[in-house]
Amino acid sequence: MQRAKCCQLLGGCYKSFNASCKTNRISIRVLDKLASKRYASSSVPQNEVKSFAMGIFKGSADTKSIFPYPNALTSEQAEFIQSLVDPVEKFFQESNDALKNDEIEKVDDVTMQGLKELGAFGLQVPQELDGVGLTNTQYARLVEIVGGHDLAVGITLGAHQSIGFKGILLFGNEEQKKKYLPKLATGEQIAAFCLTEPSSGSDAASIRTNAKLSEDGKHWILNGGKLWISNGGIADVFTVFAQTPVFDEKSGKTKDKVTAFIVERGFGGVTSGPPEKKMGIKASNTAEVTFDEVKVPVENILGGVGEGFKVAMNILNNGRFGMAAALSGTMKGLITKAVDHAANRTQFGSKISEFGVIQEKLARMAILQYVTESMAYMVSANMDMGIKEFQIEAAISKVYASEAAWEVADESIQILGGMGYMKDCGAERVMRDLRIFRIFEGTNDILRLFISLTGLQNAGKYLRALQKKLQNPIGNFRLIMDEGIKRSRRLAGLTVGPELKGQVHPQLAEYADWASKSIGLFGVTSEALLIKYGKNIVDEQMICYRLADAAIDIYGMICVLSRASRSINEGASSSEHETNICSIYCAEASDRIATNLKSLSNNMSLTNDAKKKEIARDLVNNQATVPVHPLGF
Repeated sequence: MQRAKCCQLLGGCYKSFNASCKTNRISIRVLDKLASKRYASSSVPQNEVKSFAMGIFKGSADTKSIFPYPNALTSEQAEFIQSLVDPVEKFFQESNDALKNDEIEKVDDVTMQGLKELGAFGLQVPQELDGVGLTNTQYARLVEIVGGHDLAVGITLGAHQSIGFKGILLFGNEEQKKKYLPKLATGEQIAAFCLTEPSSGSDAASIRTNAKLSEDGKHWILNGGKLWISNGGIADVFTVFAQTPVFDEKSGKTKDKVTAFIVERGFGGVTSGPPEKKMGIKASNTAEVTFDEVKVPVENILGGVGEGFKVAMNILNNGRFGMAAALSGTMKGLITKAVDHAANRTQFGSKISEFGVIQEKLARMAILQYVTESMAYMVSANMDMGIKEFQIEAAISKVYASEAAWEVADESIQILGGMGYMKDCGAERVMRDLRIFRIFEGTNDILRLFISLTGLQNAGKYLRALQKKLQNPIGNFRLIMDEGIKRSRRLAGLTVGPELKGQVHPQLAEYADWASKSIGLFGVTSEALLIKYGKNIVDEQMICYRLADAAIDIYGMICVLSRASRSINEGASSSEHETNICSIYCAEASDRIATNLKSLSNNMSLTNDAKKKEIARDLVNNQATVPVHPLGF
């Protein structure tokens, strides 16, 4: 009788749920006990691990992928990657000259040959196909070393295997893999990823390169041009995306859809422009690639006709995780330069490392590097664990790493002073190289929208499903009870985020509570945005941008809480240092999260957003700055 009455109350109106519970003498404490039970009727398998970042948009989270901080390597895998670390480090210290590469604007031929001999061009290709066969975590460790020495070499290698032939690894059939991967893995052939066009950058679906089936049905005739292609002038094999006519059975009409092709330079009709002159990563070859009546065999389609957009997005999502690892290595190198200078430079009778302003900078740099590294190895481990939904986490790690590395480079040059501005120091080259990372493989602006909109879309599906289940409160009693508990707690001003205290070391319990509250507030805000804007949320880019910033901070908090907890539990020599970093980051991140989320419903913030749009329109209409010059002429 009591249960039926509860169902009626829950199915009626959530706004009155808290009052209804009091009327029926059901306390929040009792409801918490009910919520803590694992119900056998759950439709989600207990061993299924889902995306943590996706969950926070619902104000909850699956923490199985996060706690404890994952170690994705077996003892054999760890031993194998350790055996590669020293030779790769030695190679970059002794055989690669980053300054020379930058000056000649290409990777030196001797370096290229040495990289091929190391197996650096096929790190994740299976050993049976002449690759090294590394897992994502193993790959991240070697990429970190490359990033610490020469980002242009890193781009050359990454454009080849992280995206260039990644489509063959992910979507290729056995014949395609056997035909192409051995030569690509040894570096005998170089690969490139061809998506960007003069009129198509972040909007990948708007590409104009096209392919039409030949009359005999044996080839696709490819025409078009691609812009700013990494390895474009030196590649032998290209993953090319083009519009193809596809018959839609539902509408009965033929529509153009993107298809992915494996294209060889040897097919004929493939030409490259001269290397582009760039701000940074000068040693990385970047060129325009043109396709003129290229005959591509029908068996060279990747993933099916019309499935190219999905192929492209999967390649980019799969390849982003390595960027955070590489930039973590870059930051380590910059910090080493800055620390060495600060410890040896004397001014006003003291080492500048004793000055508070320098200590502040060094601490900030250490925090940025630690968070980036924690994200990088969390994402790679999750991928190795077989988690399928990692696209938000990968995007977060790319955005955070690229912006953190830029800040670390800027501050390291500031600490180095005039020396940092000089070419021989190397820091100015790194800063030039870093600027592109906020642009390519998804600009950070677009990725912030991707983070918010992907998460909100998932939360919207959940809310629609919940709405349907409310129509049958008795059949969905437990699910509705859990929702009611969460909402009653919210009305009572209590934390509605996931319980994290028991998953972190007791020293970090306070910071875990902050993270939990942040997640709960984030979920409440996400739901409010969906209710207010519905599908139109896609047009509220300023709001989505700040929501993404909050998501990035939440993920950063969770990663450092998990990693620092492991260090304390294992008695690591750096545990106190890591605890200090964790406490500072979590304290400041929780404040940023609260500020960002509050701004999404704050009238002043929303009014200012509208004013920003007006200012931008004025600039565009005037094609220049608008204010009258202070001198009047």
